[in-house]
Amino acid sequence: MNKLPDDAAARRAVKPVICYPVETLPQPDMALLQRAAAGAQAAARVTVPPRDAAAIHVPAGHVLRISSVDGPQVGDLNLFAADNLDERFYSGKTRALHGTHVTTGDRLWSSFPYLRPMATIVADTLGWYGIDDFGGSVHDVIGTRCDPYTGRLLSGVDYHHCCHSNLTRALADAADLPLHEAERHVHDVLNVFMCTGFTRDTGQYFMKASPVRPGDHLDLFAEIDLLALLSACPGGDCSAEHSSDTAACYPLLMEVLSPQAGTLDGWVPPAINAYDRSHGR
Repeated sequence: MNKLPDDAAARRAVKPVICYPVETLPQPDMALLQRAAAGAQAAARVTVPPRDAAAIHVPAGHVLRISSVDGPQVGDLNLFAADNLDERFYSGKTRALHGTHVTTGDRLWSSFPYLRPMATIVADTLGWYGIDDFGGSVHDVIGTRCDPYTGRLLSGVDYHHCCHSNLTRALADAADLPLHEAERHVHDVLNVFMCTGFTRDTGQYFMKASPVRPGDHLDLFAEIDLLALLSACPGGDCSAEHSSDTAACYPLLMEVLSPQAGTLDGWVPPAINAYDRSHGR
């Protein structure tokens, strides 16, 4: 057992410092984006079946709406630049900039070397939830995705309808790739509607029953042309487990909403990060 140092209390009492102050981040014009989203009309839609995934293309300047239908269900979201699978959603940097869970006004950032906003959250009907007494909240960027490798490690069983495999199949179909090539592009997700946190005593990642109900939705304004993949998690509302053929599961709906002409006047897509990539040489 480690010996408690004499100044342990003083060390623990040091005040924290925010790693990435966001005051200098380029800020979206939320009033403009929300006005455009408010009058947008459905241009395309895809139903994501339970325990499976689906893909949809979202042009820049359009809104991706993810909705709960039929019953409480969480989803695992991957985003790619539509013309470049190497530019993908970067959950770790999004977490570092905005926190463990995201909501209206937060942005979803892309991977290095691009590091630019892929989407901005313009509406969240679960924004009221906040942080509960357990430290839980919704729409997390802390979990990875349920996957067959961890499942095999923990249970010794192969399970093929976890979110990682669902997303792999969906990307293979959408991008016309063999499974082994598609899999390397699948990445850590935005856990849409999922209620999660860390236990205060052991620091372990936890999940609890999602507060989502039919009609709830999350609206993402596409800052660039996107390919979106969404898996309807085999855990349903994740109240008990997240890789299961017995949990009650429901479909999710992805809709592309097209703003009316003229409502986005003055908006321009973000440029790729300006760092010169010389890395000191």
